[in-house]
Amino acid sequence: MIHRIIDLPVQFPILREYKSEAKLYTYVRENSEEIRPNQASPSILIFPGGGYRFTSDREAEPVALHFLAMGYQTFVLRYTCAPAHFPTQLMEAAAAIQYLRANAAEFLIDIDQIAVMGFSAGAHVAGCLSCMWDNEEICKALSVKNPSVLRPNAACLCYPVITSGKYAHQDSFAGLLGEDADDKLLRLFSLENAVRSDMPPVFLWHTADDACVPVQNSLLFVNALLEKNVPCELHIFNKGPHGLSLASPLTSAEDSSPLVNPHDAHWTQLCDEWLTKIFN
Repeated sequence: MIHRIIDLPVQFPILREYKSEAKLYTYVRENSEEIRPNQASPSILIFPGGGYRFTSDREAEPVALHFLAMGYQTFVLRYTCAPAHFPTQLMEAAAAIQYLRANAAEFLIDIDQIAVMGFSAGAHVAGCLSCMWDNEEICKALSVKNPSVLRPNAACLCYPVITSGKYAHQDSFAGLLGEDADDKLLRLFSLENAVRSDMPPVFLWHTADDACVPVQNSLLFVNALLEKNVPCELHIFNKGPHGLSLASPLTSAEDSSPLVNPHDAHWTQLCDEWLTKIFN
């Protein structure tokens, strides 16, 4: 396995101007003459959650290894958190996907089958990239002439932070934009307002009784996606706390934890089936 920790500000010096400390972790199967030699695979770029205050271990390596075992080349972006604010995180996400496409041959990835996957606030990062991949400031800073190089091919959003309105997770928006962000900026990053018809297809899952980031976040986003005719799939599980990750003992401190939920754990299989349809 190719497991590296890539310092993104070293690869993209412009990121230093945005106070970036981002690191990209690779979990990549090496080429084998016995197993599909030289065949490019689909890949997933993972954004852990943490309210833009930290990036959760529970939504990082265990998720990457799980989907690696399912046949994807996987990557985890440990993006910079508060006190760094927008556009740092979006810039880092764009740089990460640009890096993957530039190094596709080394990592044996298909440049047309790159999905982003985010959890909670990390899903907001993934959603921002999916909606704002051609942001003028981002493209200029990264010297991107063809903005489509920054566009994911699919987005998988897990109990996502979406709205800055009635059902907002206020602390995430404070972490992204600062405590005193004005209403105009908050509306801009309320992603139900940012949906566009040329964004990638979206898979979402949430639990109905999420007491931290209400399920209405996913519902608002799906309604906006449907209005723009963006292909999407939503799964709402009846029970389960926020932050389930894989919903298995692999991402919980104790087997008896409410974070272990065998029924909700089916989301990974549903996501794999959806990605297979999208990419084929």
